[in-house]
Amino acid sequence: MIAASGGTLRATALSAHGSVTRLIAQARQFAPKQIIVTNPEAARDHDFSELKGRTEVLVGAKHLAEVASRPDVDVVVSAIVGSAGLWGTWAAIEAGKTVALANKESLVVGGPLVMNLATRTGARILPVDSEHSAVFQALQAGRAHEVRRVVLTASGGPFRNHTREQLAHVTVEEALAHPTWNMGPKITVDSATMMNKALEIIEARWLFGLSPDRIGVMIHPQSVVHSMVEYIDGSVVAQLSPPDMRLPIQYALTWPDRCEGIAAKLDWAESLALEFHPPDFDRFPALSLGLEVARAGGSAGAVLNGANEAAVAAFLDRRIRFDQIVPACRDILNKHHFLTDPSLDQLQSLDLWAREEIARWIYC
Repeated sequence: MIAASGGTLRATALSAHGSVTRLIAQARQFAPKQIIVTNPEAARDHDFSELKGRTEVLVGAKHLAEVASRPDVDVVVSAIVGSAGLWGTWAAIEAGKTVALANKESLVVGGPLVMNLATRTGARILPVDSEHSAVFQALQAGRAHEVRRVVLTASGGPFRNHTREQLAHVTVEEALAHPTWNMGPKITVDSATMMNKALEIIEARWLFGLSPDRIGVMIHPQSVVHSMVEYIDGSVVAQLSPPDMRLPIQYALTWPDRCEGIAAKLDWAESLALEFHPPDFDRFPALSLGLEVARAGGSAGAVLNGANEAAVAAFLDRRIRFDQIVPACRDILNKHHFLTDPSLDQLQSLDLWAREEIARWIYC
């Protein structure tokens, strides 16, 4: 994105956790002032001498917040997977930055706190997730009081036609074979359980200030319509594009302008068939869980997210079955002591508690 910007965008700082070789290559290409390796063990395995004199190397996650709040940083792309991304997001919003948000967990865990902080500091949050970027774009066709509901689309993952019996025998390899998107293992498994869509419901609830009963989901296998907004007059405005994350990333980085795109484009000379199906809440109970947590607010999001991250890790380690991921999350959510208005520290504690409870659940 920076390379294609013609000098409009410049990398001030770049970070990585384990992909250090790629980070060094990016540092050679874009010459940022600093790079951050959040995993000290990964940093020890690499030689940074070629960057000396051009780019400062910082090791440890603690540096994310300080760099994100620096005065020479205009836009912070928050793309760390999981609740770990909340702290950098928080620091950037606290400093009044524009945040291109690809880390949905920031709002799943701390939605009201994050949005209230943005209001106080004047920070702007621009969505990078393709679904929320689509909603953000479609919302520009009308005014807030004219919106009836938003509809998030979902590919349905690789198991959208599986029976409950088949889901009990899903392997790790099958779960990681997404039919449309190329994502990391955690998000790919979330897409297969449809927990990813549950988390997106919660994110949309806080990001757009919508009540959960105004957020719907439709299965759309082609992943061309990324989401829709229905207005009170019956009009439905949708955003369409091939499944290519470069488009929503570019839009967040260049907003409010639209620039010549580098992402794939639809070919209107070819036939295009689009399917939409209502989701099966019985086979994919994560969706019900997401709606429940969106309604509850408070501490529910932090517990659901922490439990899910731990349960997915356990599945990838082959310690639980695929069809046990969501029931484990529900059990932990049901047993936690709900807090209506938790602090950031309390949310962090509950996140850790949920992970520990998943470990106990596995061995019960």
